[in-house]
Amino acid sequence: MRNLLILLFASLIAAPAAFAADDAKLPPAEAEAKAVLDKSPRHGEYVDVPGPGGKTLKAFVVYPERKEKAPVVIVIHEIYGLSDWIKSVADQLAADGFIAIAPDMLTGMGPGGGGTESITDRQQVTKMVSGMKSDVVMANLNAVRDYGMKLPAASGKTATIGFCWGGARSFEYAAAQPELSAAVVYYGTSPADAPAYEKIKAAVQGHYGGNDARVNQTIPTAETNMKKGNKTYQPHVYEGAGHGFLRAQAGSEANAKAAQQAWPATIAFLREQTK
Repeated sequence: MRNLLILLFASLIAAPAAFAADDAKLPPAEAEAKAVLDKSPRHGEYVDVPGPGGKTLKAFVVYPERKEKAPVVIVIHEIYGLSDWIKSVADQLAADGFIAIAPDMLTGMGPGGGGTESITDRQQVTKMVSGMKSDVVMANLNAVRDYGMKLPAASGKTATIGFCWGGARSFEYAAAQPELSAAVVYYGTSPADAPAYEKIKAAVQGHYGGNDARVNQTIPTAETNMKKGNKTYQPHVYEGAGHGFLRAQAGSEANAKAAQQAWPATIAFLREQTK
């Protein structure tokens, strides 16, 4: 009986800690992405977005479970295309209350007119994504934003979040689309030209690994130009974390710590800027 009481007392003490851990969900590490998607209770589906020039853009959409209309967040994929990991990020954004739309920028460029899923060589995917022209990407993002704005469940507020290659495009799109509410940049480079910052109206938040000198050397340019225009830019640099830390959070303690800090800050920022 005494042992039973001790176990019961221990479980009561542990319960709040377990609840706190469950209350702060993060996108999974890359290796866990497919399993997380397979178990998700949310409604995710592929849709055909009317794109520029009469073309169709394939996208993965996940809806939140809520009564109120929700902001739309466009998830801009890494150099690896529309992967299971990017789709799991969209799923987590929906869990956090947003309509998440992740377009496949390689739609129609793969074998047989397929997209990322049809290209088996990952190096070929990275080559194709990195070779995309800026004006094409911006036009695609405008098409996705137009689609999202027209969804019956959409609130009228839109934001972007991008990773690596997509992180740079997220910042770039803030300059290209004056009606955007917010842009989140995960370890993506900042615009190099000062005039680009003059066009930005959206608030921008950045998350960077401390061991990512190539990307981080572009942060001061963004800080200087955003401050000059009295615009919101919130850069966060996580000591010891590497490039791609959110996807590679299982790779090191520093990456895991960065992910645990960055994602709640991301959600708080998006909620504030899209309310």
